Amino acid sequence: MNGIGARIALGALAVSVCAIAIVTAGVALAGGAAFERLMQEHGASVATSRDMFDQSVGGALTAAVAGAAIASLALAVVLGRWLAAPLLRMRGAARRVAQGDLSARVSPEGPEEIVFLAESFNLMAERLDAHARERADFITNAAHELRTPLTNLQGYLEGLRDGVIPPSRESFASLHEEVDRLVRLARSLDALADGELDHGPPRLKAIDVYGAVAASVDLAFPAFERRAIGLEVHVPAGLRARANPDHLAQVLANLLQNAVRYTPAGGRVRVTAEGRDGEIVVTVSNTGDGIPPQDLQRVFERFYRVEKSRDRSRGGAGIGLAIVKQLVELGGGKVGAESASGLTRFWFSLPA
Repeated sequence: MNGIGARIALGALAVSVCAIAIVTAGVALAGGAAFERLMQEHGASVATSRDMFDQSVGGALTAAVAGAAIASLALAVVLGRWLAAPLLRMRGAARRVAQGDLSARVSPEGPEEIVFLAESFNLMAERLDAHARERADFITNAAHELRTPLTNLQGYLEGLRDGVIPPSRESFASLHEEVDRLVRLARSLDALADGELDHGPPRLKAIDVYGAVAASVDLAFPAFERRAIGLEVHVPAGLRARANPDHLAQVLANLLQNAVRYTPAGGRVRVTAEGRDGEIVVTVSNTGDGIPPQDLQRVFERFYRVEKSRDRSRGGAGIGLAIVKQLVELGGGKVGAESASGLTRFWFSLPA
């Protein structure tokens, strides 16, 4: 009796009973008095008139009332089941999702409101499924990124312990490199988590874009020089934007590091900035192999890597661009990427 079908049936039956009662009262009172008056005008007695009314009109009215009640109840039951069926299917799908089956979907059938509810349920299930896949990828990739330097450290330390590897400056430099890689990975994860947890108003201040870009380029320049990569900077003086200085520095550092990693020796990297419609757009472009179209839309996902081989010389942990997106959007900006004809372009915007 608590189901929607039963409640609809009871409601329809109650409405029908009220309507039938009103019609019955009208026929019995007004119709009966009019019938008796007409019969008396034609010479019949009151008792005879009443008997004739009860036998003819009363019987027909009773049959009509019974038929109307049965038809109303049957119609209400059919309507209730029709409305309840998609909701029952949705309940079953929701239980499957709760038990871990994120592939559960419901067909959008029924009234418009239930169709909207089914579509919303399917969208929710799709997003939960996507988040579950991202979480699985996150765990797999994080485990790999941690395993590689830890395995190398373990091998070096065992070799030093057993005397296989002599304790030389080169050995300790290699150990330090692996530890430094772990530290960078931990810092990247911290930055990503900070970006997700910082839901307060962005702490922005007026920044000289030229100065910020110049400082980041100076820090990254030795890496460009070691690989003989040409670096061009075209940022107008006096260009100002609103940003968090630390976030902007990290965004520029990640993009420049990314450019160094994927630009071949002898290639070119170009950094530009310009004002557009109330915002400042900063672009880092580099020559190289480019990014395949199927990967271009996913490069800002955490732990997503275009270079699937995990070659340490070309691929990082797959966190840098996710951090860029997180920090830029936290400051009210947008990010994007384009790649065609051997030229890859990453850009982000800042409020002017």
